[in-house]
Amino acid sequence: MKLGRLNHIGVATPSIEDSITYYRKVMGANDITEPFDLPEQGVKVCFVNTPTENGMNGTQIELIEPFDDASPINGFLAKNPAGGQHHVCYEVEDIAEARKWFEDMGKRILGPTRIGAHGTPIFFVHPKDMMGQLTEIMETPKEAH
Repeated sequence: MKLGRLNHIGVATPSIEDSITYYRKVMGANDITEPFDLPEQGVKVCFVNTPTENGMNGTQIELIEPFDDASPINGFLAKNPAGGQHHVCYEVEDIAEARKWFEDMGKRILGPTRIGAHGTPIFFVHPKDMMGQLTEIMETPKEAH
């Protein structure tokens, strides 16, 4: 397995709309996607796009808000009512190879491989196995090549 680029940093928020306002007014962001629902993941999502450099895509900030009372990020927001950094996401070329790599090292995978917000396969690795950081592994989108 070979580690790819940092695709995004996930930021949990009690309000995507308030967070969009913050990123626009405080951080000067002007490229923010429209929020959309991912009910199968239990979240509403949008992406703050950072500038591109030398033809490379910038890292995104993924804003995630609970979709409903069963959302997996409700516990995080209960401990962090203002929201905050939730996870980091790295790209890999082959999601099945990456999953096997982590499993062979005894890392705890949280749930099945599934389709994430970018439309590509993802899985999460337990923060206790990743230096305290919830880590999303996602297959590099094919259109990125």
